[in-house]
Amino acid sequence: MNADQPVTSKSPLFGSVDDVAERLASVGYLASTAVATTVYLADRLGKPLLVEGPAGVGKTELAKAVAAATESGLVRLQCYEGIDEARALYEWNHAKQLLRITAAQGRETWDETRDDVFSEEFLLPRPLLVAIRRKDPTVLLVDEMDKADVEVEGLLLEVLSDFQVTVPEMGTMTALRRPFVVLTSNSTRELSEALKRRCLFLHLDFPDAELERRILLTRVPELPKALAESLVRTVKVLRGLELRKAPSIAETIDWARTLLALGLDTLDDAAARATLGVVLKHHSDVQRAAAELRLN
Repeated sequence: MNADQPVTSKSPLFGSVDDVAERLASVGYLASTAVATTVYLADRLGKPLLVEGPAGVGKTELAKAVAAATESGLVRLQCYEGIDEARALYEWNHAKQLLRITAAQGRETWDETRDDVFSEEFLLPRPLLVAIRRKDPTVLLVDEMDKADVEVEGLLLEVLSDFQVTVPEMGTMTALRRPFVVLTSNSTRELSEALKRRCLFLHLDFPDAELERRILLTRVPELPKALAESLVRTVKVLRGLELRKAPSIAETIDWARTLLALGLDTLDDAAARATLGVVLKHHSDVQRAAAELRLN
């Protein structure tokens, strides 16, 4: 692939906002109208979707659900402090290149060897390049973008602007089919305006009580409705406290499954005291919650 090969028209994954909501629900992700609308627009406009919000509200799960609902391949770039171009875009298989150079000594010119070692056989594509080169429907998840250094955002600009990656030794590789791109951020640092300008924006927060109850009953269908309501009320109280880490939706689901595994059908003081560690992961949080819930 090279620069004079244009990106093909992106085939829409969804037919309407209602189609988004229905298909996401079919894979267990209950989306609000705002979420379904933003996903539909990102798909229809071919724009990356930047999803911000606190940890545990379903940002990563949204990307996974889009991939599952549309039967697309999921390519994930997990960001972390210190991630660089070699981990995000591509790198060369230096050990294999060295073996090739050694084997060629005395049998061919350097120009011949160089052209060979900087070829497809020796290229190790990383998530961004993998997503660009896929011909099948693809969801590219750039997870926890705010954990990466500012320099990494620059690597994304070419990808998000033109859906292409330049490998100096091989030329510019342009996408044959645009991936559906989801970037997530926990807002631990402000992302650049240049990056935000290329994206549609969606803020996710913890769901309201009714939506979380529906999520619980979808993921844990055997859960009694009264117990689901009790769990949702208790988790809402916990999230209102000044905790180091508020309970995520996934942890609410884990709590429900824990109670069922213990054969409990009510969340009384004894059950809450015994299982609070399922939803709270810091000793100080457990102590504060126990005091507020009067479990001591």
